Amino acid sequence: MNVVTMADSTDVAAGGPQRERIIAAAAALTTRSGWASVTMSRLADEVGVSRQTVYNEIGTKPALAKAMVHDELGRFLSVVDKAFDEHPDDLIAAITAAVRGVLELAEGNTLLHAIVSATHGADTELLPLITTHAESLLSTAKAVVADRMRPFRLSFTAWEFDAAIDTVVRVVLSHVMQPSGSPEETAADIAWIARRVLFP
Repeated sequence: MNVVTMADSTDVAAGGPQRERIIAAAAALTTRSGWASVTMSRLADEVGVSRQTVYNEIGTKPALAKAMVHDELGRFLSVVDKAFDEHPDDLIAAITAAVRGVLELAEGNTLLHAIVSATHGADTELLPLITTHAESLLSTAKAVVADRMRPFRLSFTAWEFDAAIDTVVRVVLSHVMQPSGSPEETAADIAWIARRVLFP
């Protein structure tokens, strides 16, 4: 799925397979050695292109970080799309499957673990980049969830609908960052809350 990213003067327009390979190499380096180890020269060596090609495809290192994190977000949101596709007539079942799928993906996600480490102070260079773009990531996630929930025509005002989406997304995100139980247990808990809120 295509994830809309926040416009930035340092961004380079989305490219093709070569750009994707550079972003994938950056993610692999980050999980292996930390974000501080990622340089344009090292990326060029990993991908087998010139350093100038990396700059042409990506731009600056902050732009690379944003592209890398948004690319990973796309993987999580594709899980949400799949869950809603599989449960087109049952909103609670779709929410349950989406939450469980997202949390299962998070469990073994080495890049996410590197990002969580950054939020705990292990990577002082990556942390500011994450916090700077956190609102953009959150907005993208909420937009996808809202689009998938809107066809169910819930009896809410626009304000109530937005508040419900915001709450659900933030609760799931908190469990992604700091799990408190198994994906199945957490999905059931959040589904119970969602049922209470969406069908009072």
